[in-house]
Amino acid sequence: MVKLLSSLNLPKALKNLTPNERKKIAQEIRETIVNTVCKNGGHLASGLGSVEIFIAVHTVFDSPHDKIVLDTGHQGYPHKLLTGRYPLFHTLRQIGGISGFPRREESQHDCWGVGHGGTGLSAAMGFAMARKHWLNAGAPADDPKVNYRVVCVVGDAALEEGMALEAIHNIGHHKPDMVIVLNDNGMSIAPSVGAIENYLRRHRQLPADWFRKLRSEPHYLQLKRMVEDALSKMGTAGEVTLEIIRHIKNNIKEWLIPPGMLFEELGFTYLGPVDGHNTEVLIECLQEALRIGGPVIIHAVTKKGKGVPYAEADPWKYHTPLFPFDPQTGEIFAPKETVPSYTSVFSQTLIRMAEQDQRIVAITAAMPDGTGLDKFAKEFPERCYDVGMAEQHAVGFAASLAFSGLRPVCAIYSTFLQRAFDQIIHDVCLQRAPVVFAIDRAGLVGQDGHTHHGIFDIAYLRLMPNMVLMMPKDENELQHMIFTALRYESGPIAVRYPRGKAIGVTMDDELKELPIGKGEWLRDGTDAVIIGIGPIVYAALDSAQKLERDSFSVGVINARFVKPIDKDLIADAVQRAGKLVTVEEHNLSGGFGSAVLEALSDMGLHNVPVLRIGIKDHFVEHGKAEELRAILKLDAKGIYEQVKEWLQKFIGHEGEDKTIESWLQVQANSKR
Repeated sequence: MVKLLSSLNLPKALKNLTPNERKKIAQEIRETIVNTVCKNGGHLASGLGSVEIFIAVHTVFDSPHDKIVLDTGHQGYPHKLLTGRYPLFHTLRQIGGISGFPRREESQHDCWGVGHGGTGLSAAMGFAMARKHWLNAGAPADDPKVNYRVVCVVGDAALEEGMALEAIHNIGHHKPDMVIVLNDNGMSIAPSVGAIENYLRRHRQLPADWFRKLRSEPHYLQLKRMVEDALSKMGTAGEVTLEIIRHIKNNIKEWLIPPGMLFEELGFTYLGPVDGHNTEVLIECLQEALRIGGPVIIHAVTKKGKGVPYAEADPWKYHTPLFPFDPQTGEIFAPKETVPSYTSVFSQTLIRMAEQDQRIVAITAAMPDGTGLDKFAKEFPERCYDVGMAEQHAVGFAASLAFSGLRPVCAIYSTFLQRAFDQIIHDVCLQRAPVVFAIDRAGLVGQDGHTHHGIFDIAYLRLMPNMVLMMPKDENELQHMIFTALRYESGPIAVRYPRGKAIGVTMDDELKELPIGKGEWLRDGTDAVIIGIGPIVYAALDSAQKLERDSFSVGVINARFVKPIDKDLIADAVQRAGKLVTVEEHNLSGGFGSAVLEALSDMGLHNVPVLRIGIKDHFVEHGKAEELRAILKLDAKGIYEQVKEWLQKFIGHEGEDKTIESWLQVQANSKR
């Protein structure tokens, strides 16, 4: 039997399907998602739970003409399959394939690129207010700048984000015409937390549908507008009467629709809760919302992992399966790892120290399992705080905990910590709050792609006064850095470490405190010295050994600290070799190499040739981390090739080593 996904002209053809055909296409979408994610990896349960929502949205709205905004992006696989990307879906998250998140560059149906939660409502309001702007400027009704509609699909956990709450506040004030579909499954990655989640949980039961239909009935809406217009023209008496009517109406609403009173009071029309897996009801709701006008919230109650028994039973586990799995049974084919992950080493070290120090508390922003704090929470449930998808709050909260005599450890992914930039400066660094930042997923993270790579945190953290920033070369050094960080009480201190399994070195039994701002020599050299930060120093060691076979003597330093940087060690390297190479899995702009150049300048060492190896000034695409390192020349082979080519510039035709001064003169002449 021919699949509807492959035979129809989607999304346009959705409008002509029967309810049974829409059910069939929902089944096909789920099968396609499962059969792809089981091999490629990716977000599973979120997309399974949003299938009917996107079928309804694309049935009522006209993409790409209308603006369909997604927040958060990981629920968007059905959207991709309904907008012409079914033939490419097998390339999901692969090098050169389609992204796991909405991207403007990928499709005209993606009007808003998104990888982080909480951004969609602001974007949707922007599209709605831009339409109003052009209308006020005199654009005709059929102008493409004004004749579109706006809908945003937002997960309930995203409402915990500060940006989303700010957008709700502003939308309720301006009241633009827009539809918000609240995809309420009670989950972020882990179960949702917070007061808004508690509010939604109390009201997820599905009520009788008659009141929703009454509120969107055209005759009711027409009569409502006529009465309001007439009373508003009667002066003070009319205004008083209108206010009394509104007061009575609000009391009736509070009695009839308690689930929506929060949103109604904020200036929205609320429809729901409705069954988020009933496509036909969702279509009705969307049509009603467009008739009502203004900002309308449709509260759609869904089940994460819907339609796939093992994903429904454990949506947390199947949010993003870490390994391939059996699409029929859900059995995950996890390899038997003998090498721990950096995350697990962090978690075990923190638990070990917390057993000895009752001041230690941990904070996560909706990522307890990803950061390893789920294990900490099992051991110390009263000392672990999941603040929800709210990184800014997490950092400010941590600062005051620190001032209260506790030792807070804020464990957040690098890409998400950047959302709390101001709080790190204003609440932590400015006040020298002794907060420990455990920065997971530093460097390339792989297939989640350009929105998730942790390649900017060195640049934005090292510019902050009072911050100490370090990165271990391996898991043994990581445990010592966690120990060091928790014993450092002079201000904030951050430890960044990569995603995935560690190096596999022997672990010391006893934890030790590392001297702040001091690196270490790993290998001596006289032609050049490579200074690395993080596990990339092992690739640097491999490349140095290869360069030795080419008759180059290259030393290697493990910097350990980005800030304060070890100037004595850098000066020593210059004295021994005269030429430096910096290596980092980070953006070169403002990164570790920049810190070395600044240190050289501060020490008055102005004529030192330096080769900086890292990520150039661009966003990195998705793909397996090892594939990306090879493409970016950040593996041992790539570092070897770059250093060899660079060192050969110092060798004369007869093979003698040129002086630095003569090399600088050659460079100056080449620029003239």
